[in-house]
Order: sequence, then structure tokens, then C-alpha cells
Amino acid sequence: MKIIRPSEVSTQDFYRYMISAVVPRPIAFVSSMSARGKVNLSPYSFFNAVSSKPPVLIFAPVNSVRNGSTKNTLDNVQEHPEVTINIVNHALVEQMSLTSTAYEKGINEFTKAGLTEAPSETVKPPRVAESPVAFECKVKQVLPLGEGGGAGNIVICEVLLVHVNEEVIGEDGLIDPFRLDAIGRMGGSLYCRATGDAIFETLRPVREKGIGVDQLPEAIRTSTVLSGSDLAQLANVPQIPNGDLVQRYRNESTIQAALMRYEQDTTRSPEIMHWAAKNYLSRGEIDKAWAALLSLQ
Repeated sequence: MKIIRPSEVSTQDFYRYMISAVVPRPIAFVSSMSARGKVNLSPYSFFNAVSSKPPVLIFAPVNSVRNGSTKNTLDNVQEHPEVTINIVNHALVEQMSLTSTAYEKGINEFTKAGLTEAPSETVKPPRVAESPVAFECKVKQVLPLGEGGGAGNIVICEVLLVHVNEEVIGEDGLIDPFRLDAIGRMGGSLYCRATGDAIFETLRPVREKGIGVDQLPEAIRTSTVLSGSDLAQLANVPQIPNGDLVQRYRNESTIQAALMRYEQDTTRSPEIMHWAAKNYLSRGEIDKAWAALLSLQ
């Protein structure tokens, strides 16, 4: 492993390593207002949700590495502690990128990017009308993390109200990620799109505890075929299945084919059934994977 110490590289180089590794990052499209009523709109990918009661979002404007100057957004929230945080979808990515230009203080990026100011209900800064989701927030605290170029400043925002475009709401009444079509920031000028095959589901042990990899039978745990990811899927069950599962899937074509190969070469039985299980796990069919692994017992 390559070792990189912040003290041994430039701030800019370490920043590049960090933003290329901590990915993808959601983007806060922040609308703020100065004490004189001048509106600013800027994107920040040091951003996330950190609490639901109270509902809190945070973003972190970073001081310019070149000259240590603070971002207009940071100056604004210290003068007027309110913002709207707008979510960036794929349709907005080019306009969002344009607003990252270091325009002079007082320039309205809504105008520069051709975006529409929509009036907020509880705060003064407008929201982005084109954004699928917009949070109206009051700024609770600004926490400086350092001084000079590259220093971040955490802006802690309590959500007062949320606007959600009905077009991104699914049949369950919640925001549908496929309809949201959100954008994530990668390193440099790269972005990613959270839609299509980029979105996938994996089992989470919320209601029942998974047994853990350490509790898997040794022949499975030490398999030369099954990867760490495969073992974790198998271990994410509350208990090792019993023979009923084998009976349920005894006519599965993959299992039947593996059993036929086993009859031809019994010395390769673990490997044969492990490959069958791996095939099922690649499709998220955990019960069938377990049935394959237990079929020779």
C-alpha cells in the first residue's frame, strides 16, 4: 500500500487524493443571501445528511487553496444565517457546474446559469425551481476546521421545510431514486449518475442479526471459490438453513447440473457446489445458494 502523509505533500495534492477516494459525494446546490440581499448560488460536494431529529444537513465550503480567501456562501451565511439546499439531478449538472465559477461577490449565479429563483416559504434565500428537491434551512452553527488555504468550514443547517417535485415521488409515496436521477461528484471534473444499473439493492440485517462469516461452516468459510462478498451474503442470515431449503430447490437446473458433475468426480464436490452457489449469489438468490451448498450433506 502506498502511504501518503498530509504533512509530506502539498495541500492541493492531498486534496486530490481525498476527493478521488471519498466518492461519490452528493452535491449541495446552496442558495444564500448577503445582509444586503444579494443572492449567491454555489455547489458543494462536501455535503450530507447527519440527523433526522432534528433534521440536519451539513456542507463545508473550503477556503481557496491558492490565496486562502473564503467562499461567498460562507460570507453570506455569517451575515444572514439561512440557506436553501437544492439537490442536483442529471438535467441540472451543466448549469450546476457553471455556477462553480469564481464570480465576484454580488454576482447572481441564478442569472449566470439561466436558473429560476423560486420563492421560499420560511427563509429569504430563493430555491432553485428546476431542482427536484429543495430544503429550506436555518444555519445553526458554522464550525471552522482550520485556517488559511484548504481549511474547511462546516455549516450546520436545520431543515425547516422540504419541497419535492411530485414527478420524483414513487408509488410508495417516497422519493424514487430512479426518478430522482441524482448526480454524485467524483475526483477532478468527473461525476457519476445514480440511475439505471448504477442503483442496486443489497440485504441489510435490520430486523434480524446475521450470523457472521465466523459462524459459517469451515468448508464454506475457507472456500477457494467464494469471495469475501459471497461469504458476507451467506452470513447475512439469522441461522444456517435446514434441509427443508434443499428440498424446496432440489429441481433447480443449476443444482441438478452440479450434482451430475459431482457424481462424475466426487473429489471436486466442494468446488462444484461452491461454483453453483456463487452463480446464485451473483443474482442475489441467497436461498438457492444455501440449497446448493447444503445439497451434499
